[in-house]
Amino acid sequence: MLDANLKKQLDTYLQNIVSPIEISVSGDDSPKSKELLELATEISGLSGKISLKEAEAARTPSMSIAPAGQTPRVSFAGIPMGHEFTSLVLALLQAGGHPSKASPELLEQIRNLEGEFHFETYISLSCQNCPDVVQALNLMATLNPNISHVMIDGALFQDEVNERQVMAVPAVYLNGEHFGQGRMSLEEIIGKIDTGAAERKAAALAEKAPYDVLVVGGGPAGAAAAIYAARKGIRTGMVAERFGGQVMDTVGIENFISVPYTEGPKLAASLEQHVREYGVDIITDQRAAGIHRGELIELPLASGATLKSKAVILATGARWRELNVPGETEYRTRGVAYCPHCDGPFFKGKKVAVVGGGNSGIEAAIDLAGIVEHVTVLEFADTLRADEVLQRKARSMGNIDIIMNAQTTEVLGDGSKVTGMQYTDRVSGESKRLDVAGIFVQIGLVPNTEFLKGSEVELTRFGEVVIDAKGATSMAGVFAAGDATTVPYKQIIISMGAGATAALGAFDHLIRAGA
Repeated sequence: MLDANLKKQLDTYLQNIVSPIEISVSGDDSPKSKELLELATEISGLSGKISLKEAEAARTPSMSIAPAGQTPRVSFAGIPMGHEFTSLVLALLQAGGHPSKASPELLEQIRNLEGEFHFETYISLSCQNCPDVVQALNLMATLNPNISHVMIDGALFQDEVNERQVMAVPAVYLNGEHFGQGRMSLEEIIGKIDTGAAERKAAALAEKAPYDVLVVGGGPAGAAAAIYAARKGIRTGMVAERFGGQVMDTVGIENFISVPYTEGPKLAASLEQHVREYGVDIITDQRAAGIHRGELIELPLASGATLKSKAVILATGARWRELNVPGETEYRTRGVAYCPHCDGPFFKGKKVAVVGGGNSGIEAAIDLAGIVEHVTVLEFADTLRADEVLQRKARSMGNIDIIMNAQTTEVLGDGSKVTGMQYTDRVSGESKRLDVAGIFVQIGLVPNTEFLKGSEVELTRFGEVVIDAKGATSMAGVFAAGDATTVPYKQIIISMGAGATAALGAFDHLIRAGA
């Protein structure tokens, strides 16, 4: 099941196992069970510290991993390949005593959690957001005997998916009740179940000494800014809701110069590793709530803490724009989706719509066409904005229709899931209905700058931060970079360059201010 190259890589990783572990497989005569048993057999054959046994479990096929002699608390219902193969490798290493890279404080917090926590996470193997959640919960289950976690491949357990009406992943359940939807970091998960964690963290942040440069945002622009600032030998901090930003939601990246192909989460991991090499003080799971000037520049956080710095670089990026029509909020994750790679598999054999005719919209339509019965693209304008090569590909596919001059006016549903949508033909003025099971919204970006409204930082009517050639904003000592700014093209490589520019501009400001 594993090709020679993958086996070689896995063999290298398994050398890090410290103590014996045991893989338990629950299967039957189905092809998927045989695949899973083959995978487990190949893995156990790569290390003398891994043993294999058959067992009974609530779901079949499934495999559990635990230190030898212990009751398993980490399970995979399905075959953890695709994006989840890394989750499997980490589960093996952690069960075998290989230490996690999470901070010692966070690990101790997990060990000290009290109560019974039984997590279930529904995933799709094509979802790039799911592994972060699976890996976080697996780590928690490995460290604390009161926690268990099972990853569930929704494609193999359709009855459960239908019963719980799971239409977007990752979908996490705790003790049988819905716990969370979408990407969640380890810090976020712990914060939700450790009720006093937020207050303790806010108190600790309030004690932090002022920075020379504080970067707000953890995407490509923020990472580049932090590295360039730290290389100057000045005290540099970074605060963000999550590291990686919108890159974490990007699957294929083919225009990052010198790298023919990579994926968003992989690039984000490399960015974080690079930033950490320079000793940047990284603060995650925190959201900026304002900015103002006292003796230093002050950045209040939503948690109640306030960080201070001599200079600030705003690199808060952007998020997907919403339709803002009736029914969208009600049916979000129940047919309204924003990530075709994550949620596309849940609409296999069904009809869906993609709203937006730019590159992201047409790419989404092409990807979905290989999974669903039919895709209808609705574009507001009278022409598509996508690259010609993408348009030709979409038009060549037999199950993609494109409707121009279509203004989406309402998301329709039966109370539990999407059943269709209403749109207006902008030429005739006629209102039309389209019967679909899913609606994928791909209509551009909104800058994450709401926290700057009312401050000295000038924004455009679109909410973008106005910057000059050096990345400086209208507020002295505050610089900005990336998708949150007036830079004309929203691209990863452009954001990185802008982050470097803003850091150099901030350093120049500090030199002049000091003088």
